[in-house]
Amino acid sequence: MSEPMVKVRDVTKVYTRGKERLEVLHHISLDIPKGDFVALMGPSGSGKTTLLNLIGGLDQPSSGEVWVGGKRIDKLSSGELSKWRAANVGFVFQFYNLMPVLTAQKNVELPLLLTNLSAAKRRQNAETALKLVGLAERRNHKPKELSGGQEQRVAIARAIVSDPQILVCDEPTGDLDRHTADEVLSLLQTLNREHGKTIVMVTHDPKAAEFAKYTLHLDKGTLAEQAAAAA
Repeated sequence: MSEPMVKVRDVTKVYTRGKERLEVLHHISLDIPKGDFVALMGPSGSGKTTLLNLIGGLDQPSSGEVWVGGKRIDKLSSGELSKWRAANVGFVFQFYNLMPVLTAQKNVELPLLLTNLSAAKRRQNAETALKLVGLAERRNHKPKELSGGQEQRVAIARAIVSDPQILVCDEPTGDLDRHTADEVLSLLQTLNREHGKTIVMVTHDPKAAEFAKYTLHLDKGTLAEQAAAAA
């Protein structure tokens, strides 16, 4: 058996507000194999976004271990974690977080400004990513000239432009109508099936979860049994 892409071991996450102690995750352990597409579901406050943030290196556990791509990330300093995220993780959020003054192409190039790539290579990689999400002909359009679905595709192109090991998606279709959501989810499915991207997606939408290979359910900070998706 190859090493899983994501390995979480006995992870607990506690937030403190003054004297109040809120334990959001309780002794979570899970493996996500390389090339999987996993949906994380659960009621509001169940800890699913917290778990996603730990996997994406946006937050660190109070105790336990988080390994991604064979590297233990919970012990990295904030500077090391920032560099690791830039090289290994693509983020897709509910709100697209595009720069309104930049074209689609320039938005997609943004993560590459942290690399040593030349301007020509950054442009080429951005064009490739936009082509992959079906928006090559819209590369010179600014966000206000695009539909919501197209904006999310630009955000996905930005997430994959540095060829990350893993995509973490937090409610990526939460702001879209059903038809547009299904188009975006089909794109994620293609990135998973044809390009081997490991995807972890938080969603409250059972129909969105059907696009994943299986679903993990969180409830009150603990992990319930996983269920394979219909697909």
